[in-house]
Amino acid sequence: MARNRIDRRTLLRGLAGSTVAVSAASLTGALPAAADDSNGRLVPRGHLGIQLYSVRDKIAQVGFAAVFEELSRIGYREVEFAGYTQGAVGPITPEQIRRLLDDNGLKAAGSHRGLNDFRTNLEWELDVAETLGMPALGTAQAPTGDRTIAGYQAAAAEFNAWGAAAAARGIKLYQHNHTIEFSFAVDRPDVRLYDLFLELTDPRYVYLEMDILWAYGGARKYPGFRPVDYVNAQPHRYPLFHVKDGVPLPDPQQGNSYLDVEFGAGVIPFADFFTELNGGGRFEYLWEQDSGPNAQPNPPGSLGAAERSYQRIIELRGAR
Repeated sequence: MARNRIDRRTLLRGLAGSTVAVSAASLTGALPAAADDSNGRLVPRGHLGIQLYSVRDKIAQVGFAAVFEELSRIGYREVEFAGYTQGAVGPITPEQIRRLLDDNGLKAAGSHRGLNDFRTNLEWELDVAETLGMPALGTAQAPTGDRTIAGYQAAAAEFNAWGAAAAARGIKLYQHNHTIEFSFAVDRPDVRLYDLFLELTDPRYVYLEMDILWAYGGARKYPGFRPVDYVNAQPHRYPLFHVKDGVPLPDPQQGNSYLDVEFGAGVIPFADFFTELNGGGRFEYLWEQDSGPNAQPNPPGSLGAAERSYQRIIELRGAR
């Protein structure tokens, strides 16, 4: 595996050369001292992970081995994949990726794949998930681009079939939201598509990864719900969260309604959200920053952002 590794000094030079020029203190005030494990912590250390899309530039530059080493040093214990390739470092197999995970004390929480990947190559996708030890496999695509009742009925049938195949192998199939899923059916403006998807999919086979920022974006763009209420109504269907912070765009109808930023630099009330969870589920918390001035097309200082965000999340506490 030597060809997939990079000299530590080379990695550190790369990190130093691409660090954003905004300090953690300038964003949210000085970071608190290292916390103990007393009551009040809202995100358990062992369940805090990262969506690897957030550090895609570093994976492309230096490969999984060096990035996994750095993520483990920071304190992350879980990763969610956004592809299984590593750019300039060269080809790598799922078996090699699994060894790198194990070597660095990391677990694969899930992976984002395309709907067509499930349609054309589902068994291979499940094979990779098994190799990587993933308990869940998902997509960040909307269930369908057809925002009619019939369109969502057809999409739910696909997800139910894929989910049943995944469940037969001990894997949970999940869908990750953006804001559009919270819009209304074009032929039934009284029907919220997210509600329809929940109703039409089999809870034994189809799960949800709530992207908390985009759920708040959905509530801002298509009012009438609170994101946490969905989780509390069916906590077993939400094994994963995307913990992504953001600031509102001037026009609520623009894009996902928020611009995502480093954790702690935005306005999303995570302490309230996590405090209100009713305790009925077991959740994995995955930090992500995937767009905006510090992330497109390749986020400068992405590992620096990952470290600062990790620290802020792990220090997040509820009201005493």
